[in-house]
Amino acid sequence: MESTPDPFAQSPLAPSLDEMEAIARHVIDTLPAPFRAAARAVALRVVDFAPDDILDQMEMEPFELTGLYDGIPMTEKSNWDVPHGPDVVWLFRRPILDEWAERGDVTVAEMVAHVTVHEFAHHFGWSDDDIAAIDQWWL
Repeated sequence: MESTPDPFAQSPLAPSLDEMEAIARHVIDTLPAPFRAAARAVALRVVDFAPDDILDQMEMEPFELTGLYDGIPMTEKSNWDVPHGPDVVWLFRRPILDEWAERGDVTVAEMVAHVTVHEFAHHFGWSDDDIAAIDQWWL
């Protein structure tokens, strides 16, 4: 029986969109059980750059946005909400790779994991300030 390839194995090549998605899905699969179950209800999209309408709305440049949670946080949902589509976590490959290359002190898989966890934290209801208070990965 062949083992499943380790998505965290270091490669000299930048991951493709599919490989980056595999890394993110591995991260989701290793979340603690209550978070993992909630995270699996969110669509995951990995694309090279954020769509122009998102960048325009956020007044950001293409390389400034590495990820985005698009949805209603769990802490704000109610049974009365009218769904406008699934909640989505977006990962933007090129900005992630750019930040990874600039940092030089983390693996690309660690960078993808960080962005993935950060965006899913928004789904769980955490603000950027909440995340920053416990997120010491850059030290």
